[in-house]
Amino acid sequence: MDFTFPEEILILRRTVRGFVDKDLRPLEREVEEHDRIDPEVGKALRARAVELGLYAHNLPAEIGGGGLNMLAQVVVAEELGRTTIPLSRTAGYLPALLTYCRPDQRQWFLDPLIKAEKLVHYAVTEPDAGSDIGAMKTRAQRTAGGWVLNGGKCFVSNADITDYLIIVAVTDPAASLRGRFTLFIVERDNPGFHFLRNIKKMGWRGSHFCQFSLEDCKVQDGCIIGEVNGGFELIMKAINETRIHLGGIYVGFTEELLDHARRYAVERKTFGKRLADHEGIQFTLADIDCELAASHLLVYAAADAVDRKQPDMRIAASRAKYYAAETAFRAADKVLQMFGAAGYSCDFPIERMFRDARAFRIGEGTSEIQRLQIARNLFR
Repeated sequence: MDFTFPEEILILRRTVRGFVDKDLRPLEREVEEHDRIDPEVGKALRARAVELGLYAHNLPAEIGGGGLNMLAQVVVAEELGRTTIPLSRTAGYLPALLTYCRPDQRQWFLDPLIKAEKLVHYAVTEPDAGSDIGAMKTRAQRTAGGWVLNGGKCFVSNADITDYLIIVAVTDPAASLRGRFTLFIVERDNPGFHFLRNIKKMGWRGSHFCQFSLEDCKVQDGCIIGEVNGGFELIMKAINETRIHLGGIYVGFTEELLDHARRYAVERKTFGKRLADHEGIQFTLADIDCELAASHLLVYAAADAVDRKQPDMRIAASRAKYYAAETAFRAADKVLQMFGAAGYSCDFPIERMFRDARAFRIGEGTSEIQRLQIARNLFR
């Protein structure tokens, strides 16, 4: 595979890097300390991303998005991975599910999202249905001219500040997984939507994990994305693409860790010589470098599989997400150990990166789920 990028992608990389360095990095400590992005600051960052042509970069140009192919999206993700997760999201990686919106949903729903005037998040996970989507209990029943949703979701990102939620609900309990679910657009101010709480967590400060319930939540037929009972294929396609995007984030994150480690190894002296001159430190950084290179190739290969419409892209996405997530956490652990007490302190960003990296192995399908997908494919 030839991963030589054309000049326009190199310009894109420089643009994203400039956005990260000038607009996002200066806010990292403030967001970390206050566990929030000030709403007006978030609005300004999203407007800046729109101005730079980054917002909605992953959506097709036909619906107003940036129209980037998957490999170019990964380049964007790599640069965004060099800052914190909540700040990276202001660049406007939007749910791929929006690709399936109908023309009549464009003016009131899709266009404001692509222009960063409104926010949207999707909700899949439930207290008893994380990776086991078949255990989902949120139901949608048809009524005259619409649907009534009942149930609840948890660990939904930023449901406290969003304008819309895309809810995955069971509409045919007797069907197989592929024919059981439908996707519904629910406005946050719908009387049937009840916000319950922000779930306290160890990392990703500034990005809130939320829990809410749906009680006789009424929506119209026009609020369905895709077809009735056709939601499974759409959500899995979106999740697989998101896994590749996250793989790119994790690669950029690991590169950032390695940069911190290199600088510290040159500056810090122990036993009369630089850390960089100790063989043990050299071996540690060599291990990180090799695993990072492998992650890079797996993520690029997965992106290439999507762009070429290869049938095994799902497994390529699992490989990329799994290995890049594990690599990032191993690197965070090794770099923190190398920094010693300084790494455990809040004087450096290493302790924050260690906490943040732990979630990489869980979100959008745990490492165990990725391994199951890969193993099952081996025996198919």
